Amino acid sequence: MIKWLLVAFLIGVALLLWRIAGFAKRNLPQAGAQAPSFSLPDQNGKIRADAEFRGKWLVLYFYPKDDTPGCTEQAARFRDTMREFEALGAAVCGVSVDNSASHASFARKYNLPFALLADRNGEIATRYGSLRNFGVVKFAKRNTFLVDPQGRVAKVYLGVNPARNAQDVAADLKRLTAK
Repeated sequence: MIKWLLVAFLIGVALLLWRIAGFAKRNLPQAGAQAPSFSLPDQNGKIRADAEFRGKWLVLYFYPKDDTPGCTEQAARFRDTMREFEALGAAVCGVSVDNSASHASFARKYNLPFALLADRNGEIATRYGSLRNFGVVKFAKRNTFLVDPQGRVAKVYLGVNPARNAQDVAADLKRLTAK
């Protein structure tokens, strides 16, 4: 009897996760669509909104957690590629569900020269189809969106490799700006 209850429980959990994954994909903005708006505090408590970035390219990357191995590598790669992004007319913003204080510590520790946005309730990550929400535990999926100067999604990168994400986005941005 206990064995069957365990099997039923595991099937229920699997169905719930499948439903959550399907919901996230429905919210995923597609290339060519208007990027979802946002207004979030950065690591310094300053409110940063999508309108601030109109007229330039925006790399909006979602990541799970400050100061963890993959997230640190991804942030460091964006840091090390910032001059290239700036030369191409692009700004970079990282987004996670961590708070501004955590972001401030992370940015100081690794000398991150870009905004880290605190999406505490996961609302913006949800709009971008990039939130994993397990009730009491939620975190952003490692997805990146390249937004053009008019505020449209130019390219979507899902489940990115933290070691290659910045390089891949920079290469695509070079191609897009060369047209």
